[in-house]
Amino acid sequence: MTARAGTIDQNLIPANAQHRYQVRHKDLPLSCPMPGMYLWNSHPKVYLPVEETGDAKCPYCGARFFLTDEE
Repeated sequence: MTARAGTIDQNLIPANAQHRYQVRHKDLPLSCPMPGMYLWNSHPKVYLPVEETGDAKCPYCGARFFLTDEE
């Protein structure tokens, strides 16, 4: 049986659980909630233009995203 997005057998993180996230260039394009987050308790997906200034704020949950080159 293959795993499906958001099922209990995946290592997903809760959506909107933090207020500050660091993202890397490999994570682009950036959306909130991000891939790898549970979606059942989240807001609609919105794409954020973090490339322009190096930071972005989600208009739904207020989470801040910062672009970094750290691995």
